[in-house]
Amino acid sequence: MKAIRRFTVRPVLPEPLRPLSDLARNLRWSWHAGTRDLFRSVDPGRWVAAGGDPMRLLGSVPTERLTELAGDRDFLDRLAAVADDLDTYMTGERWYQRQSGRLPAAVAYFSPEFGITAALPQYSGGLGILAGDHLKAASDLGAPLIGVGLLYRHGYFRQSLSRDGWQQEHYPVLDPHELPLDQLKEADGAPAQITLALPGDRSLRARVWVAQVGRIPLLLLDSDIEENDLIERGVTDRLYGGGSEHRLLQEMLLGIGGVRAVRAYCRLTGHAAPEVFHTNEGHAGFLGLERMAELRAEGLDFDAALEAVRAGTVFTTHTPVPAGIDRFDRELVARHFGPHAELPDLEVDRILRLGMETYPGGEPNLFNMAVMGLRLAQRANGVSLLHGQVSREMFAGLWPGFDPEEVPITSVTNGVHAPTWVAPEVYRLGARQIGTQRAEEALSIGDSDRWDSVADIPDQDIWDLRRSLRELLVLEVRERLRASWRQRGAGTAELGWIDGVLDPDVLTIGFARRVPSYKRLTLMLRDRDRLMDLLLHPDRPVQIVVAGKAHPADDGGKRLIQELVRFADDPRVRHRIVFLPDYGMAMAQKLYPGCDIWLNNPLRPLEACGTSGMKAALNGGLNLSVLDGWWDEWFQPDFGWAIPTADGAGTDPDRRDDIEAAALYDLLEQRVTRAFYERGRSGLPDRWIEMVRRTLSLLGPKVLAGRMVREYVDRLYTPAAHAHRAMTADAARELAEWKAAVRGAWHGVTVDHVETSVASATAELGSTLALRVRVGLGRLRPEDVEVQAVAGRVDEEDRITDAAAVPLKPVGAPGAAGEWVYEGPLSLDRTGPFGYTVRVLPSHRLLASGAELGLVAVPPEDVAEAAGLLMR
Repeated sequence: MKAIRRFTVRPVLPEPLRPLSDLARNLRWSWHAGTRDLFRSVDPGRWVAAGGDPMRLLGSVPTERLTELAGDRDFLDRLAAVADDLDTYMTGERWYQRQSGRLPAAVAYFSPEFGITAALPQYSGGLGILAGDHLKAASDLGAPLIGVGLLYRHGYFRQSLSRDGWQQEHYPVLDPHELPLDQLKEADGAPAQITLALPGDRSLRARVWVAQVGRIPLLLLDSDIEENDLIERGVTDRLYGGGSEHRLLQEMLLGIGGVRAVRAYCRLTGHAAPEVFHTNEGHAGFLGLERMAELRAEGLDFDAALEAVRAGTVFTTHTPVPAGIDRFDRELVARHFGPHAELPDLEVDRILRLGMETYPGGEPNLFNMAVMGLRLAQRANGVSLLHGQVSREMFAGLWPGFDPEEVPITSVTNGVHAPTWVAPEVYRLGARQIGTQRAEEALSIGDSDRWDSVADIPDQDIWDLRRSLRELLVLEVRERLRASWRQRGAGTAELGWIDGVLDPDVLTIGFARRVPSYKRLTLMLRDRDRLMDLLLHPDRPVQIVVAGKAHPADDGGKRLIQELVRFADDPRVRHRIVFLPDYGMAMAQKLYPGCDIWLNNPLRPLEACGTSGMKAALNGGLNLSVLDGWWDEWFQPDFGWAIPTADGAGTDPDRRDDIEAAALYDLLEQRVTRAFYERGRSGLPDRWIEMVRRTLSLLGPKVLAGRMVREYVDRLYTPAAHAHRAMTADAARELAEWKAAVRGAWHGVTVDHVETSVASATAELGSTLALRVRVGLGRLRPEDVEVQAVAGRVDEEDRITDAAAVPLKPVGAPGAAGEWVYEGPLSLDRTGPFGYTVRVLPSHRLLASGAELGLVAVPPEDVAEAAGLLMR
């Protein structure tokens, strides 16, 4: 019979065991081995059955066992030690507290998904895992972040396969009362509630759940409450589900409702108010509008409020393709704002202008969330050096007149949270080498001194470690494969072959990620005969473990999965290649350490970062990847291989796949397998072991989320906090008025004449040019602009590359026609073709970049030609 009502019955722990509840409710257990070991010892069998989830474990342990533990002095001593360790972790001074300077009092970090642990399934892929790692690393460093997201009652889908290999989706319902969450409550005990106004006098209400991620509170908004009508209750049903209006409401709740949740949390707990708001991808971009509305209520007009909000906002873009950005019909957005909907004090046409694609090639009737995010943030970044370059080119239309390299989008390369992703066996080897305390610091903060100690680990220990990790993966794969085949309808008698799947002594390749077409799941199948030869080679075989989910609406991605599954079902190779359904954090934590090679073959440059290869590297896995994302930045032959690409604009896509697949096969046949199987005089694969050692020592400190968060603090959060403090109401009004005046007068800014002290087309290295430039400023003053000489090498088309800008100074008074003369020296500091030009940019003490307004004045062609701008 089916229950008509469901309750969550919480266990009543004996008084001596009460600290277990606090330990279970702080998600630090998900990356702290000592806490997990303690819970495992409560009941090892039930710990496994609970999937390593302390909340589920405590709900299943019999009362008799709890009573027994309450009288077990050894267990209580261990419990006290782990509880004291958590208390020290939560309250002690950490990296952030030891920094000098006025760092932000708090940072609010918004993301549509967070991958903290499999016990809180609120993630779909890399964006969510990155967000979770960001919070964990911030906690380890002591950085005062507040995470903000949505609580999806169905999470992301669970994946299984049909008998013929087609992806099946399942959406289990999550009960927040069974998750490691607490409701945010008002002083009178009532649940705190956030309300958004909707068209037609409707409302969208949400409660706020708090997940404690170490030192970091993560606020998750939940619309599935009785006060909402049926449609509004479903707003937070599924991650990335529903049509356009459904997604718009999710993003309004995340951005606007998220700011209101942060305000409520700070009011009720005394947490410092954020000085910086970080928008992780465009989904949360509406947070800037809510903060503008707050400032409108304090008396600022729209433009001044916009400047105040921009000063303290950081925007991170994760997508290298326009199709990956959320875009809404402008009429749909207009309907949800204004006098009869949300944010009635903000003019709807001004809101729309923030997201309009008002640049060549843009769609005038679409509201672009990334464009709004960039216009609402004074600081923006991509997530690898290459992705920063791609982003500057993709969004260059927002800064007309500037070359892409000057577009004010920087990059902070992603990292991964090592305590989450490093296998316990790897950690124990490191701790044995340098001590527990130094090993923990190496994983959370990282520096080369600690990681250099890998050089002292004996070859045999490294090889034995890699073999044991491979063996653990083989056992995991067989268990998961057997469960998958049962879901596909196979009987036990059909599955005896699974006991021979994979071999702990065979070179193991991993490939696991989402399955959009650009990641090319099936590139390895391009020449099936060559792949079979690799899998079945008599002396140097390989085995491949593949996992990944296609978006439920992406039939193309599902067909790719089916194609690979059908190949892996072939009895000739099924012991050497497997597809594991339901890829998630729990699987990933076994998969990364057990693979010798991590394969990544996207279409370059469509991988923004690709952090899965970083997780493999932290466990001694070597990367075999296209030079995309982080691998383009840090690849060295010492610790992996680069798959050559054929990414010229004129290359046919099928031809490109053929070329790059052939290059992949060549690398595997001629270099990778030989390095793994060839033995030196010691009987070990010396070259392979040295590559593992270098992967750990050289890549280890680079790929850490701790390094990433420290970069955010130093390069983005702290400057944003300083800008926020400087942007008082009066300063915001001043800057807004100044920008309006400059925009209105910029048509009168001209470069009228350029002359130099050198008349010839050649000059000697180290010599100096004296530049004299006459500019017209119209209604502007010299203090409103900066006149620059921009110089550097020139290419075949006389475009300046590797440019450096040198400011020129005004001399004397303005001429009769109001023109100004600027002068300055220009050093010729490099040989070869060299060129310069001059330009005029807006200048104000509150600007973060001279490109911020997208305004620039350069010499017309006749002036440029007369100035002799090129020297060869």
